[in-house]
Amino acid sequence: MKTIPTLSAIAAAICVLALPLSAEAAPTAAAKAGAPVSATAATLKRYELQTNIVDGKMVFIDAKGQVNPVLAANTGDTLELVLKSGEGAEHDFLIPELHVASSKFSANTGSTTVRFKVTRAGTFTYYCSIPGHRQIGMEGKLEVSGAPLAEAAAPTAAGAGNAASESSQAALALYTPAPSPMRGPDPAAVSVAANPASVPAAIGARAPQTLKYRMETVELPGKLDDGTSFTYWTFNRQVPGPMLRARVGDTVELTLFNARDSKMIHSIDLHAVTGGHGGGQHTQVAPGQEKTVTFKALNPGLYVYHCATPLVPQHIAAGMYGMILVEPEGGLSKVDREYYVMQGEMYTGRPHGAPVHQEPNLEKMANELPDYYVFNGEVGALSKTHKLQAKVGETVRIYFGVGGPNKISSFHIIGEIFDKVYSEGSISSPKHDVQTTLVAPGGATIVELKVQHPGSYLLVDHALSRAGKGAVGVLEVTGEPVPGVYRAGAVQ
Repeated sequence: MKTIPTLSAIAAAICVLALPLSAEAAPTAAAKAGAPVSATAATLKRYELQTNIVDGKMVFIDAKGQVNPVLAANTGDTLELVLKSGEGAEHDFLIPELHVASSKFSANTGSTTVRFKVTRAGTFTYYCSIPGHRQIGMEGKLEVSGAPLAEAAAPTAAGAGNAASESSQAALALYTPAPSPMRGPDPAAVSVAANPASVPAAIGARAPQTLKYRMETVELPGKLDDGTSFTYWTFNRQVPGPMLRARVGDTVELTLFNARDSKMIHSIDLHAVTGGHGGGQHTQVAPGQEKTVTFKALNPGLYVYHCATPLVPQHIAAGMYGMILVEPEGGLSKVDREYYVMQGEMYTGRPHGAPVHQEPNLEKMANELPDYYVFNGEVGALSKTHKLQAKVGETVRIYFGVGGPNKISSFHIIGEIFDKVYSEGSISSPKHDVQTTLVAPGGATIVELKVQHPGSYLLVDHALSRAGKGAVGVLEVTGEPVPGVYRAGAVQ
C-alpha cells in the first residue's frame, strides 16, 4: 500500500527546497541596506588533494602534481575538498581560522570529503594536525579574494538571537576539532621492554654467508611506568628492537613489514649500511606493506639502527631504535654472559609519573626537555621487569647504545670498573680500566667486566638526575666474594 504524503509534509518539503533561494536573496537585501557584498558570483570549487612523501617531506599534492598547492576562492564560494592518503598513513585537514576540520583518513578508511562556505577574505593556512606531520611539510595556503559577506540581520523576534547562536555553534562543531581530553592509562597496555638477555648467538670463525631478517613495525599501547601508559612505535613490539648479528663480509637481506593497523609510515636506517641512507631511502613502508633491502656488512662494530621517517626524532623517541653487531673475522673473544641495553628519552604532555596515558610533546622534544629517561623502553625495565644476572668470577659483556634522539649518556655501573671498553662501537682498538664512558645519540659502545663481588650493581647514566626519571637498571651478582676485594669495616 502506497503512503500518500500529507499536505503539511508537502509544505515542509517546499520550504526546505526554498532555503537555497532565500540564501541567495539575502545578499541582495543586505546590499540595499548598504552592507558589503562579494562582487564575484558564488560558485562551487572542488579540489582533490592526495598525501605523499616528496623529497623526504610529507606533503599534500593536487591533481596536477603541485606540492602543497595554493587553493584559491572568492568570498561566498563553497569549497569541496576530496582528501586521500596516497602513501597510506593517517592524516587530517584543518583550517582553524575558518573552523574547518576533516575527519581522519588513511588507506584503511579511504578518501574523505570536507565541504564549507568561505565567508571572509584573506590568506589562511591549511595543514595536517597529526603530531609531527605539519612540521615535516604538510602545510599550505588558501587565498580568498573579495569583500566579506554581509552580516546576518539583527533578530526581530524575542529569543531568535539565542536560536541563531545555537544554530551557529552546532554548525561550527561539525568542523571544529574537539580538544583532546586527558585520559587514564590504557588498560590494554603491555610491557614493551626488550629482554636484555635476548642476544643472538656468537658467530665466531666462519665464512661469510647470506643472512635474511624480517622485522615488523608495530604501534601499540605500552606500560611506560606504573600507572602510566604511552603509544609506542616499535620494531617487533619491543624497545629496543631486536638485536641483529652478522659478521664482516656477510650479505644481509632485510625485509621490513609495517603492520596493517599502523597509522604511520615507518622505515629503517642502519648505521652499518653503506648507501641508500642506510636503507631509509628504500624502506619507507606504508601500513600493510613491506619492502626489502640487501646490503653487505663491510665494517665490523656495533651500530645503531632507527626509523628514518619524518619527523625522525619523533619516531625515535616513540621507541623505534635498536642495534646490529657486525663481528670481525674470527669473531669476538668468548665471555660468560652477553646483554643488550639501550637508553632513550621521552617527551610527554604530562609531567613524569602522571597516572595517565601520555601523549608525545613535540615542543619539548624540539627544546630537548625530556620527561623520562629509560633503559630498554620503560621505567623499571631493567630493575623490575628484567634484571641482568651474573655469578662471581664471570665475565659480562654489555652491548650498550643510545637511541636518543637528543641526549648523550654517561654510562656507568656503580661499584664496578669496565675492564675493557670498545668506544663508539669500534672493535679495532679497545680501552682498558674505564669508569664511565660517553655514548652519543645514535652511538654505541661495548663494555666488559669481570665481576668479583656479590651484590646489586646499578646501571646508570651518570648525569644522575636522570636516574630519578627512569634511567636505572640492576646487575645482580651472586656467589662467594673474592677474598680481599671488598669488605665492610676496618682491616683485620
